[in-house]
Formats: sequence, C-alpha cells, structure tokens
Amino acid sequence: MKNKISYFALVLLAACGSNKQDDLNSLLKKEAELQKQLSEIQTKIKSLRKDSAQPILVSVQKITPQIFKSYLTLQAKVDADDNISLSTEMPGTITKIYVKPGDAVKTGQILAETDSRSLQQSIQALQSNLEFVNELYEKQKKLWEQKVGTEIQYLQTKSQKENLEKTLASLQEQLRMTKIISPIDGTVDAVDIKVGQLVAPGMPAIRVINFNHLKIKADVPENYISECKIGNPVKIILANNDTLYNKLSYVARTINNITRTFNVEVMVGNNPKLHTNQMVVLKINNYTSEKPVIAVPIAYIHTDPDGSQFVYVVENNKVKKKNIKTGKISEDLAEVLSGLNENELLIKAGVNLTENTPVIIQQNSVL
Repeated sequence: MKNKISYFALVLLAACGSNKQDDLNSLLKKEAELQKQLSEIQTKIKSLRKDSAQPILVSVQKITPQIFKSYLTLQAKVDADDNISLSTEMPGTITKIYVKPGDAVKTGQILAETDSRSLQQSIQALQSNLEFVNELYEKQKKLWEQKVGTEIQYLQTKSQKENLEKTLASLQEQLRMTKIISPIDGTVDAVDIKVGQLVAPGMPAIRVINFNHLKIKADVPENYISECKIGNPVKIILANNDTLYNKLSYVARTINNITRTFNVEVMVGNNPKLHTNQMVVLKINNYTSEKPVIAVPIAYIHTDPDGSQFVYVVENNKVKKKNIKTGKISEDLAEVLSGLNENELLIKAGVNLTENTPVIIQQNSVL
C-alpha cells in the first residue's frame, strides 16, 4: 500500500514540473512578441513625429542679380598741399601779432613781428650817411668827368658808396627777417606765440593752411598695385559715418622699401567736413562686375567641415541646403559664382538649420 502511494506522488510531482516549464516557455514567447510590437510602435512614433515637425518662422531675401563692387579698405589721413608752419628767421622778442586763428591771409602778408628797434636805428643812421656819401660821389664824379681831381679820389668815393649800399641792403634783409610773413594764400589755423615771448628760428609760431587744396593720403600694400588706378571711384568715410564720394587723383609708382607700400591720393578741395591730420577710412573700388551677378550677405553663408560653402533656401515650403561657390568679397557681401538662381528665396539664417523642416515665411520679408 505504501509503495502505491509513493508511486502516485512521484507521478503527480513530475506532472507539476512539466506544467511550470510549459508556462515559462509560453511567457518568454509572449515577451518576445511584445518586445517586437514595442519596437514597431516606437518606430511608428518616430516617423509620425518627423512627419508632424513644427514649422519655423523664417525671414527670407529674394535673390536678385545686381552690379557687384568690391572695395579695398584702408586707413587714411587728411592733408593739404599748402600746410605750412611758420617761424621767425631771427631770434628776438615778439612785439606784434596781426592775426588770429581763422583769419584769411594773402601771400606776402605780415603776420607777426619781433623787436627790430636797434636794426631800424642802424638803418636810419646808415641812410643818412649814405645820402652824404651819394652827394660826395656825385660831385666827385662830375669833377672826374671834367678832368679835375685824381682818379683815386673818385674811386674811393665810389667804393665807399657801394659798401654803404651793400650794408644797407644787408640791414634791410635782417629787418625783413624780423617779420613772420605768409608765403601762401590761406587761413590761419594756429597761433602759438604771444606778445613778449622770446622766439628763435625753427620754433613753431603760426600755421597757415590753404584749405582749397585738401587731399586724402593712404599707404596701400604692394600686392594691390595692379588694382589701383587713377580715376578709380572711392568712398571716404568719416568718424560720424558721413560718406564722401570721389576718385583717385594720384597713384605712386615707387614702392617703399621698408613698408612695402605705395602712396595714393584723392584731391577733395575745400570741404568743411574735413580737417588736416583727420583720420578717415578710404574705400577704393578695385572691382566692378561687367554685368549683374548674384551676391548674398556673408552672414548667411555657412561652411561644412570639408570647407565647402552653403546657404539655406526655401523650397516647397521647407528648408533646403544648397552648396555654392563664391568669388569676390566686399564689405558684407560675397559674389556667388554658382549654386544659386535668380528669384530663389534665401533664408536669413546665421545658425545651422535642419533640412526639410517646414517653414512659415515672415510677412514683408521678401525683398
């Protein structure tokens, strides 16, 4: 009896173990099916999210060909052909100043004087003596013509007269040198002396400038010498952003051995906005396209890791990346040689965008 019971117990236990293994296998199979379904669902979700991406608002610019100009940008200075710092030719004390800054002066006009009293006294005494010697010479001359008197007396009187005349001329020249005289027509720009001040030759006293002959001067690196020609249009940009337009008047044909630059000049005449030694920006037009070309702002050009350039455009209301090839660059624009077509809509994007992203074009942004 006991043996029968033990047999039935063993059969029952074996049956239970078999059922648990079947259940485990079934659960594992179901888990695998569920994992597959989950993966399929996640893939569909990603696809749906991609298809339902939110559109972005963009500002665009319509591509329109234009005449493209490039400029060479340089630091320049205002100068004058007639910009003269005057000083006295004789040391002395300033006694008179006849002008002040802003006064118009003429060539030969006396601007200031140093003390010349001793010279004037010497000249007066010499002139009196010369008058006496002249009378004596004339009498001696007449006598000599009449064969009266000796030749030595005549020659001595003549020599004395000539020596006095030379001395007088020397004193008069010294008297002229006590005066500061303007050598040009112009305007007094500065008076650096005062009455009673002791001055000496070479010491700046008065500056006179002819503002009718102002010019812009700049030094240009030698590698641009073939691009700078007389008559090239230029822009002169002042510190307050005022812009003047002119043309190159002079291009030097000598290269500086030290700086490896050459000089260019622009004659601007009398312009009240310009002052001597004023710093300005000179932009020389060194290239102009023969026909209208496509040009885009540099800020909207992007670069791939391999160095290729591209921009973003709107195509079928989505972001489209377009590779381009650029040429000349001027200020904030780059000439586009290939890759863009007229009337395309350039996206004004300074950051990278994702291709095929839907877009909404901002109103009034299409130029």
